[in-house]
Amino acid sequence: MEKLLCPSMMCADYGRLAEEVKALDRAGSDIFHCDIMDGTFVPNITMGLMDVRTIRSHTDKKVDVHLMIENPGEKVDWFLDAGADIIYIHPESERYVVKTLAHIKERGGEAGIAVNPDTGVSGIMELLNLCDYVMIMTVNPGFSGQKFIEFTKKKLEELAGLKAEYGFRLMIDGACSPEIIKETGALGVEGFVLGISALFGKEQTYAEIIPELRRL
Repeated sequence: MEKLLCPSMMCADYGRLAEEVKALDRAGSDIFHCDIMDGTFVPNITMGLMDVRTIRSHTDKKVDVHLMIENPGEKVDWFLDAGADIIYIHPESERYVVKTLAHIKERGGEAGIAVNPDTGVSGIMELLNLCDYVMIMTVNPGFSGQKFIEFTKKKLEELAGLKAEYGFRLMIDGACSPEIIKETGALGVEGFVLGISALFGKEQTYAEIIPELRRL
């Protein structure tokens, strides 16, 4: 099963963002992951439209946008227009989840849901019909550097058993260390959002780290 390695760009060096994107692209990254926070749905504010546009302008790889905001359906067009290929919304923050996922797909984007640790599989079953990606939060959303939440593994196993039926890619976001990548990959996870646990702030270069992670 091919891994999708997705650098979390909120962890990049913003003083040299274009160079970071180019280096990560050359190193073999698959998807550039952009966290958008509003300070309301989660207690933090991070990236914005200009960051997405900048990243889009320096790579031909896919760019995803993870909308950790209230009422994301009101904003998905902004990010599709900025060049995002994949939009993740949280079912916990959107009243009309099916409508919003369908709209993303109608616009030619790929639709995904990001699922908080305290949301069970039973609460998202009807949404899987419209999902190209399902991203399980293995930490509480909002901040990098948290500890992996062990009980999310049961959810990953359950969703891995539904991938063939619904046709989505199963992803995780949060504390993706090399050990977690190896362990959850064995459970059926295909994609990994890479932050400080595996990629950023290391002595090795991206060109050294990413091939190592792909071999796990």
